[in-house]
Amino acid sequence: MSEPTPTVRVGVAALIPNAQGALVIGKRKGSSGHGQFGFPGGHQEVGETYFQCAEREAREETGLEVTAERVVAVTDSFFDERTHYITIFVQCRHKWQFKEAQVLEPEKCYGWITLTWAQIKEMAEGGEAEETTQSLFFLPIVNLLKEFPDISVLHKLALGPDEGAGARIQPIS
Repeated sequence: MSEPTPTVRVGVAALIPNAQGALVIGKRKGSSGHGQFGFPGGHQEVGETYFQCAEREAREETGLEVTAERVVAVTDSFFDERTHYITIFVQCRHKWQFKEAQVLEPEKCYGWITLTWAQIKEMAEGGEAEETTQSLFFLPIVNLLKEFPDISVLHKLALGPDEGAGARIQPIS
């Protein structure tokens, strides 16, 4: 019996900021990236746009109703010689800004928290070895941080002058 032909798969990650600009991120469970932090997301389905995928995955995994707004970045991740993913990172906006993410797929996620880009970068840079970063974050996020070190600028999560509750993300120019 021959081995399956390697294929390239498309994954979509939903970047969902709360009112203060921190992103929804969870600890993966039971699949590739087990025990690592990852954004809500998953495989793009046939006939589905990457915006539709980001919105569907956010709803299925977290219960959050979001509107996908724009592509922030795209990365290539080679998990092994047979597993290659293109991950599309999509900026989303909450339809109801103060609703909390819920664990709707407990077999896939331990729980959701919110972290700012600064906190994510600090955690990634906190380890002395590259293996530490790779053990903390799902490979597409590791690659995102390597390829786009100024991701917070690229993502433009600029809060208005009032950074307290109710602050809104500024429109993208």
